[in-house]
Amino acid sequence: MLVLSRKAGETIWIGEDVEIVISEVKGDQVKIGIRAPRSIEVVRGEIRLDVSNSNADAVVKSFELLKNQE
Repeated sequence: MLVLSRKAGETIWIGEDVEIVISEVKGDQVKIGIRAPRSIEVVRGEIRLDVSNSNADAVVKSFELLKNQE
């Protein structure tokens, strides 16, 4: 993992297409802006984890339903 220090107004580039902008630092909270092509999905980590867990639960329930039909 690369760890960088940035101040409000400074940026970080990922490749040629993704720019991360530090818009505000207040206490322990950092507000960032992300400029990326629409083809690149940008999702908060906790949302991605929730979706992954929901998908796993759905697979288990589907498997149980199929198993009970036998």
